[in-house]
Amino acid sequence: MTKKKTVLFLCTHNSARSQMAEALVNALYGSHYKAFSAGILPTHVNPYAIEVMKELGVDLSTHRSKHVDEYKNDSFDFVVTVCDHAKEHCPFFPGKKIVHKGFTDPAAVDGSIEEILDSFTQVRDEIKHWIESMFSSPRG
Repeated sequence: MTKKKTVLFLCTHNSARSQMAEALVNALYGSHYKAFSAGILPTHVNPYAIEVMKELGVDLSTHRSKHVDEYKNDSFDFVVTVCDHAKEHCPFFPGKKIVHKGFTDPAAVDGSIEEILDSFTQVRDEIKHWIESMFSSPRG
């Protein structure tokens, strides 16, 4: 059996974008990849992220925000920054491929609950489409 490739998704707070990306890779492509996520300034998993991921049958309710230092001794096949702040402040990680794919911060939307949920849904879908194009076949 081939060893799974590892992916670390980095974001500022590890509360939404990186959490959704980690969960989507593991749910969609877990037979080939093992994904993790962390933040530069971790806070908590955003309840709206939990809610919109539940619509896809993916449970984030047991996830926690992690500091990037938890992985400082690990090596990854891919390190993906999903926001510009993380790209600029990301510590060096030994890995085969460093990727930046910025997504809008859905938590920055100020509006009604419906508008906020719409923002999280839109970003979730953008992340999912990008992951499908990036990770649908094993690469190295």
